[in-house]
Amino acid sequence: MRGFGRIVAALFLALTAGTAAAQGQLNIVCSVQAPWCEAVANAFQKETGIRVLFTQKSAGEAMAQVAAEKANPKIDLWYTGTGDLHLQAAEMGLTEEYKSPMLPQLYDWAVRQAEQSKFHTVGVYTGALGIAYNPEILAKKQIAPPKCWEDLGNPIYKDEVQIANPNASGTAYSTIATLVQIFGEDKAFELLKAWHKNINNYPRSGVGPVRAVGRGETAIAVTFLHDGQTEVANGFPVKLIVPCEGTGYEVGSMSIIKGAKNLDNAKRFYDWALTPAAQKIGGELKNFQVPSNRSVPAPPGAPKMEEIKLINYNFAKYGSAAERKRLLEKWDREVYAIPR
Repeated sequence: MRGFGRIVAALFLALTAGTAAAQGQLNIVCSVQAPWCEAVANAFQKETGIRVLFTQKSAGEAMAQVAAEKANPKIDLWYTGTGDLHLQAAEMGLTEEYKSPMLPQLYDWAVRQAEQSKFHTVGVYTGALGIAYNPEILAKKQIAPPKCWEDLGNPIYKDEVQIANPNASGTAYSTIATLVQIFGEDKAFELLKAWHKNINNYPRSGVGPVRAVGRGETAIAVTFLHDGQTEVANGFPVKLIVPCEGTGYEVGSMSIIKGAKNLDNAKRFYDWALTPAAQKIGGELKNFQVPSNRSVPAPPGAPKMEEIKLINYNFAKYGSAAERKRLLEKWDREVYAIPR
């Protein structure tokens, strides 16, 4: 009987393993913080039995991977990252058209993102750009905190500022596009040159600068306000500023990759990621983006978008591949190449 029991147990394990394997897998590149990526992957896997493999990369790096693998994609779905890059991926034919049945549950700004891309992407969350600073560092150096974008070019902030590298970071590219829309291109690039003289490092990740502020490695960062609020919630000495001139914002987005090898599973995740249960995960992990599902309240402490002076961000123009390429080449040539 013992031998028979072992045979039954072995058969049960084989059958359950076969069932799990039959669910298949899903390969995701994820452009929010790794703990959020992991929590989302685990929750979806638990609910569906689909094995999720994910890599965490900044939006710019994710875009580069998707473009490089166009002929033989290794990724099925790109989860989050600034929407400009998702729009560019759609324009370049790198993503699949898909109309999720969840669209009626989403805010207008999330649906507009889908419509503008001809349903090759969709909005998952939104958040505004701003400035973060470490009050302890500035007080010790007897330097007043900045209030405006133009302030960051003031020589009093020499070696005190960080912004991510826009070639790798969607946050930094959105910042360049925001400055161009506020000041006009000529003045915006003069300002970026002035910033460059004050910048001590260009990290590759959009959250890198504000983390450096929280840990006392730099005094000031250009960041999305929700990333700054995460540092505040984690107990770091960070203060946040909405620049006086107004600011741009992102629509963090999601896209299915053209030629995805696990297309059905990608569509299943896409729908699931827009549900209230999935959209609560970020806030539960001290992330402060505003979710796109109308029934999910913004996390307590999230920047109030309705109280922020937002520009009428031109996603059609600055979400185009040609405009991004042009602006980044100009930044490399006219700003980054200047000795500091």
